[in-house]
Amino acid sequence: MPNTNSRHPDLLPLYPIIYEKSVRRALSEDLGRAGDITTDAIVSLEDTAKAAIMTRSHGRIAGIDVAGSAFHCLDPRLGFEIMLHDGMDAGPGATLAVVHGAARPILSAERTALNFLAHLSGIATMTRDIVVLAHPARVVCTRKTTPGLRALEKYAVRAGGGSNHRYGLDDAVLIKDNHIVVAGGVAEAIRRVRRRIGHLVKIEVEVDTLEQLASALNEKADAILLDNMTPETLAEAVRMTKGKAITEASGGITVETVEAVAATGVDLISVGGITHSAPALNLTLDLSFS
Repeated sequence: MPNTNSRHPDLLPLYPIIYEKSVRRALSEDLGRAGDITTDAIVSLEDTAKAAIMTRSHGRIAGIDVAGSAFHCLDPRLGFEIMLHDGMDAGPGATLAVVHGAARPILSAERTALNFLAHLSGIATMTRDIVVLAHPARVVCTRKTTPGLRALEKYAVRAGGGSNHRYGLDDAVLIKDNHIVVAGGVAEAIRRVRRRIGHLVKIEVEVDTLEQLASALNEKADAILLDNMTPETLAEAVRMTKGKAITEASGGITVETVEAVAATGVDLISVGGITHSAPALNLTLDLSFS
C-alpha cells in the first residue's frame, strides 16, 4: 500500500502561492461567463459525490497538490485525500487521490485538475526515463517551457529526478551564439559580461567548436554548453576541459541518443524535450454519487 502520509523525501513541495493564480486562470477560462451550464442543469446543489483520480498507464506523479487546488478553488469544503504523492511512481489503475463532497464543484473542476496533473506527470515521467539512461550525467531542463507555467514544469522535472537549469534571464549568464557574434568572439563576450555582473553570478558559454571551447576555458568560464556536437567531439571537449569547467551537452538530445552522449563523460545533459514535448500521462476521474 502507498504511504499516504508523506511525499517523496527528496522533493520539496511548491508553495500554493506559486500555482494558485495559474489554477484560477485555468478555471476561469473553462467556466467562462455562465459557469458549467451542463453540470448546473443536471446536478442539484444537494447532490454529493466521491471521485477517484486514477491512472491508465505507468508514470511518475507530479502536480497532485495543484490538482487539489483546482477543486478547493471552487469549493474549499471539498475533501481531498492524496494516496500517491509527487515523485512517486504509479501503474495502470492506481488511485492517486480521492475528492469528496458537493458534486457540482467536483465535476466543474475535473478537467482543470486533470489537465495540470496529466501534463506535469507527463514531464516527470519523461524526465525519469531519461535520467535513468543518462546516469551518471545529470539531466537538466531548459527555458523551453509553456508560457506562465515555468515554475510548475521545472518542479515536474525535479519530481522526475532531473535538475533545473536557470529559471530566467536574470539568475545566471548564458552567452549564446548571437551574443558571441555581437561581441566579436567568445573572449570579448566573457570580458564584457564579467565587467557588469556580481561576484556570485556564474558564467556559462555556448560553444559549437573546439576552438571556441579553448577560448572559453582561457577566459575561465564556469560552465561550457557544448552545442550540437557529435559524441566523438563531445568526448574530446571533455578531455580538453579536464575539470576546469562544468561541461553541458545540449542540442536535440532524445531518449534514443542520450546514452551515447552520457558515455562521453559530460557533467550535464540539457533536454528541452522533457518540458516542451512530454506526452501527458493518461488519467481519469471515476465518480460515484453518495
